[in-house]
Amino acid sequence: MRPVKSTAIDLVSIEELDQNILNLAARINMATCELIVLIREFDERVGFLKWGFENCAEWLAWRCDFSMATARETVRVARALKHLPIVTRAFAAGELSWSKVRELTRVATTDNEDALVDFALVHSSSHVAERCRELRMGDASSTAAAERAFDRRSLRVHRDAKRGMISITVD
Repeated sequence: MRPVKSTAIDLVSIEELDQNILNLAARINMATCELIVLIREFDERVGFLKWGFENCAEWLAWRCDFSMATARETVRVARALKHLPIVTRAFAAGELSWSKVRELTRVATTDNEDALVDFALVHSSSHVAERCRELRMGDASSTAAAERAFDRRSLRVHRDAKRGMISITVD
């Protein structure tokens, strides 16, 4: 198969290609938000019962060919967005990606939603994931658990000279 030859006239500028990609990504985000809202309505109306499924995730995996993990996560996000209007608006406008929305719905509340969306709008998905992980893991109970584990840490070394072995145990 021969490669297709292009002339300079056929090529769009890198800037235009960049903008086309950005516009398409925003439309995909908007469509994904629409899909999530529809899934939430379907879940709330227990539409999955019509096909004999026990929950919406099972139906979604079957009907839309999602993996079960993806289906469960999608339903979780759909349910969470019902209580997060600022996240939902930014997602529906194409300003937030699915990756960011998934992370935000793990930690966002009505009290911190506005600040989290502001953060997400100016940072990468990996930074948003890191910030949300910090929020999930940084509460007093998790800090106390880490301190207890640190206090209980130990290192034991046992040398068996006859057998020429050393056993090292780290707890």
